[in-house]
Amino acid sequence: MSIDGSEFREVLGHFATGITIVTSSTESGPVGFTCQAFSALSLDPPLIIIAASNNSSTWPKIAAAGSFCVNILGSSQEALCRSFAVSGSDKFAGVGWKPTASGDPRLEGSLAWIDCSLESITGAGDHELVVGGVRDLGTSEGTPLLYYRSGFGGFAS
Repeated sequence: MSIDGSEFREVLGHFATGITIVTSSTESGPVGFTCQAFSALSLDPPLIIIAASNNSSTWPKIAAAGSFCVNILGSSQEALCRSFAVSGSDKFAGVGWKPTASGDPRLEGSLAWIDCSLESITGAGDHELVVGGVRDLGTSEGTPLLYYRSGFGGFAS
C-alpha cells in the first residue's frame, strides 16, 4: 500500500507537539535548528531522542561536536522558533543564551533545557534518529509553545 505524502502530513498534523531548538557549540560559534521531533526515551539511563533532517545544514555540525542542548520553547518564543527554522542566517544574532556545563547554548526564556552527549545516530528515511545521553537539565516557569495542524498555539488548562 502506497501512502500519499500530503495525506500522511495532514493526518499526523492532528498530533500536537511541543517545539524545541537543538543547539551546540562549534569552533566557528554556536549553531542550532528548530526541532519538532523530540521525546523522552529512557529513565534509566536518562536518554532522549530527536529526529534531525538529512537536509539540515546545521545537524552535521552538531553531530561533529558530539554534544547538544535541547531547548524546550515557551509560548512566547514563536519568533525564535521561526528564526531557527531558516537556513543561512545568523540565528544567534540578538538571542540571549548561557553555556551549559558542556558549553552548549541554553537559550534564555526556554521553558526547559536538556544538556546531552551524543550517544547514537541511526538512519531512518529522510531523517536521522539521534539518542542523547542526559548530562544536565532544568526548568523555568511558563507554558509551552505548541504546534498543531501547521500552526502555533499555547496550552490552556
